Amino acid sequence: MAIDARGVELTYSDGTEAVKGVDIAIPEGEFFGFLGANGAGKTTTIKTLVTLLHPTGGSVTVNGFDVVSEQRSVRESIGYMAQETSVDPELTARENIRFACEAYGVPKADRSGRIDELLDLVDLADVADKTAKDFSGGMKKRLDVATVLVHRPPLVFLDEPTTGLDPKARNRLWDYFERINEEGTTVFLTTQYLEEADQLCDRISVIMDGRIEATGSPAELKSRVGGDVLDIELDDPDEPTVERAREVAESSELFDESATVSTTDEGISVTSASARRHGTDLLVALRDAGLTVVGFNVRSPTLDDVFLAITDADAGAETAGDEATETGGSGTSDDDATDAPPAETEVSR
Repeated sequence: MAIDARGVELTYSDGTEAVKGVDIAIPEGEFFGFLGANGAGKTTTIKTLVTLLHPTGGSVTVNGFDVVSEQRSVRESIGYMAQETSVDPELTARENIRFACEAYGVPKADRSGRIDELLDLVDLADVADKTAKDFSGGMKKRLDVATVLVHRPPLVFLDEPTTGLDPKARNRLWDYFERINEEGTTVFLTTQYLEEADQLCDRISVIMDGRIEATGSPAELKSRVGGDVLDIELDDPDEPTVERAREVAESSELFDESATVSTTDEGISVTSASARRHGTDLLVALRDAGLTVVGFNVRSPTLDDVFLAITDADAGAETAGDEATETGGSGTSDDDATDAPPAETEVSR
């Protein structure tokens, strides 16, 4: 098992609970996605797995090594690409990779070939002897990938590796990640890009407020949405018009009771098992209500729909709880967890 995490908890020194009983089991060779909004607990969890933070509860083994008692062995057996690139801008691409080889103890006899191999992998061979300060953001990200692969780790952690990149640069990194995974490397990816996880990952977990709310393959998670999605674009999507369209859809009795109707910037979106069958009937109902439809599309659900469905369900549960208690004590939001002071057990890299 590449990662075996059971009941993992991380409470900061100020009492903030950033991770609350997380269970993760990842077999060797899997491409695993970890999704969540800012402040959900993604980065805190990954820092616990790579030994940058000590769990305050539960147990974690990575590549068979305990993250608390065998930190050195864990670090030697993994690659970790943090959100911010760690390349030295004053060094060339080749020098950055050579420095990483030295840091990870790659045998001297193997370094030259390893450097050339990695420069080719990340498509930087043509600029190998140019300083990194002149590189674009995408080039620096690709160089960062090369530095975490120098010791050929069986497990690589990628913490939001494509944040801030343009679509072309992002797609190029996707290709590299798929390639190393196909060669046998286990990949643990945290991301906010649901399309990214959909394309790359074998399985995905969604974390919210420090807890994992759903786990499964992209197809399995999409099935949780409960049908196809009908997107309707209105001619004049101001708030009263969109609200009127939502009311028409909900009162039409065209869809089953489990159907959901949500508002969008362009109009409304209906999720239902009968979305394809009754989509045109809803168009007629909207027209009869005096609303003009300028766009209409029925599609299979995406992971964005999954994420929204999970977050909506969670928000509904919180609202119900608030209404039931009416009053309650103060607490710390998960967004606060992002800015909370480091745990007393934090260790240096």
